[in-house]
Amino acid sequence: MLSRLLGPEIHWWGALLAIAADLVAAGIAASLAAHVARRLLLRASRGRVEASSIAHQVNSVVRFVRGVLFLLVTLALATPALEAAGARIEGGFSPSALASWVLRSGLRVVLIAVLAFVAIQGVSLFVSRFESELAQAGDPGERERAKRAKTLGDLIRNVADTLIVTVAVLMSLQEFQVNVVPILTGAGILGVAAGFGAQTLVRDFISGFFLILEDQARVGDFVTIGPTSGVVQAINLRTVVLRDVAGVVHVIPNGSVDRIANHTKDYSYSLVDLGVAYKEDTDQVIAVARSVAEELQRDATHGPSILAPLEVLGVDAFAESQVTIRMRIKTLPLKQWEVGREFRRRIKKAFDAQGIEIPFPQRVVHVRERKAAAP
Repeated sequence: MLSRLLGPEIHWWGALLAIAADLVAAGIAASLAAHVARRLLLRASRGRVEASSIAHQVNSVVRFVRGVLFLLVTLALATPALEAAGARIEGGFSPSALASWVLRSGLRVVLIAVLAFVAIQGVSLFVSRFESELAQAGDPGERERAKRAKTLGDLIRNVADTLIVTVAVLMSLQEFQVNVVPILTGAGILGVAAGFGAQTLVRDFISGFFLILEDQARVGDFVTIGPTSGVVQAINLRTVVLRDVAGVVHVIPNGSVDRIANHTKDYSYSLVDLGVAYKEDTDQVIAVARSVAEELQRDATHGPSILAPLEVLGVDAFAESQVTIRMRIKTLPLKQWEVGREFRRRIKKAFDAQGIEIPFPQRVVHVRERKAAAP
């Protein structure tokens, strides 16, 4: 069968030697190319990301380059080697035509595949560097941003891989004389139909992307979205998950989020409105409040949660039965309610000790006695 395919004049020992030489030459060329590719990749990434984070990508590129170049050199040298051994392939198949296709269209196909693979690995290296730099910080906010960077990185990586592979496949099909116009037309029609059918889903994903990118809220923040308030449990590309004070979990689509009120972005304020009677001296009231706040800031339990001394904003309103003095305390995120409750408790005790009146509504009831009826 082989004699019928390769021709009767083939010298088998010469053919075996030619194939062996072909494989050796292909192996040497592939090894040299892999060595050069490894050195270039390591030099390009040195000092930018950790070696452990790029080892997998570099090894993948090197293995791919070695395998593709070995196959290309083997196919390119196989035909001349067999012809030198006297092979004359029959049955309408021309070795020279195969060699010509390998050296022209085949080489372009391999080049397209190599460039696509390198582009995919390049995107992966860039995303890994981005995630690695954000993950080096130690405070909780930076770590949360690193988690979001990973979410964005996975999205960017998947979109880029899909685009690169699609373009590479279409370019390769053209080298095989395949008309890609009907494929592109069908894909365009399918994309338009999918876009009309999934407008809400696409809007949720786009809104979620910018919500994560702009760092509008973090996991653990207390936010208000529309009529719902709660602690952020998770931020996904499609939904935001909140848990309110009663423990109820609310899942809100990102496309419906038009406004976010973040109560714990970087820091918080405990806002306190003190109402005292009109007869009280407001300067004395403020001095007592400052003294209580300083004592609270020195407290071992609540002091670490306070970031700045008490800030007195002044007399805020003249109510029906009280003068309202507004003040606030800067605290760590989510600590404003705890600090505010303790501050009010101590204020009540201090005002009682100083004789400062905290007014409250009072009602006077007059009881009218009826006169007894005449006998």
